[in-house]
Amino acid sequence: MDSTPLLKAEIEVAAARIKSTAVRTPLLRSDALDEAIGGRALIKPECLQITGSFKFRGAMNRLAALSASERAGGVVAFSSGNHAQGVARAARLLGVPATIVMPADAPALKVDRTRADGAEIILYDRLHEDRAAIAARLAAERGAIVVPSFEDRHIAAGQGTAGLEVAEDLAHMGIVADLALICCGGGGLAAGFATGSGIRTITVEPQGYDDVALSLASGQIVPVENPGPTRCDALQTLRMGDFTFATLASLGARGVAVSESEVVRAMAFAFRELKLVVEPGGAVALAAALSGTVDLQGRTAVIMLSGGNVDAATFAACLAEASA
Repeated sequence: MDSTPLLKAEIEVAAARIKSTAVRTPLLRSDALDEAIGGRALIKPECLQITGSFKFRGAMNRLAALSASERAGGVVAFSSGNHAQGVARAARLLGVPATIVMPADAPALKVDRTRADGAEIILYDRLHEDRAAIAARLAAERGAIVVPSFEDRHIAAGQGTAGLEVAEDLAHMGIVADLALICCGGGGLAAGFATGSGIRTITVEPQGYDDVALSLASGQIVPVENPGPTRCDALQTLRMGDFTFATLASLGARGVAVSESEVVRAMAFAFRELKLVVEPGGAVALAAALSGTVDLQGRTAVIMLSGGNVDAATFAACLAEASA
């Protein structure tokens, strides 16, 4: 994999490529949120994106860049759900056969939505099987292209279109942001956003899965091992990619982590005050702001809500826990 940092020009190409399909999500603000953080927040609600998360941007860019012969061979992806849905929808729109390797414990909503877009689903045991190895085998057998969730230039460039939009909207509003809080798994969204927006970026991960924060702090990739369970199924990455590390490190990004209780309180705040349904993994950046993990007193921050794909039962349980 090429570890040369992502270029803004690559994101601009992606923006032109996906302009007719991806939703240009707005920048939102809330008096209640500003009061809670003691600063000014501008929210990028990618929970309103096609398929309910930012992942559609990268998937659409990657598949649209395939040649005619590559499209005919189809694609294989591995994901717990949001990348799966993004690839499945992009594949359906472009007429590309798609196979998705998903963990057997993936949220039912994400499995059902992926299947509804026509993708073939292969379930695997998250604890005992290697999803990347399964995907590679299937791709070799079928002559298909593997579409990774973050360690791919086209994927990261597609995600970076969210950053371009934010930069354009801020300029139109006459606002300069001090920093951006970005939900982070493998770093594709953060790398793309930081490159596309030019805003100093802080990645936010669930506690125990903070490989990106540890890697950026140490100056080399540091994987995590046996981190335990988390509600943030979308962010269970154990090792960030070489390419995403190179990009984020070159831009001086740093990372933080938030607790499960901080995540559910952020989900409840988004529902109560912002009128938005946000999944656990999509709420970590908001959790970092509300908890004070990142001090925003007197500062202007962009806060990413990266996804809203959460089962009703899980969502209700999180709200109940937050209220208790």
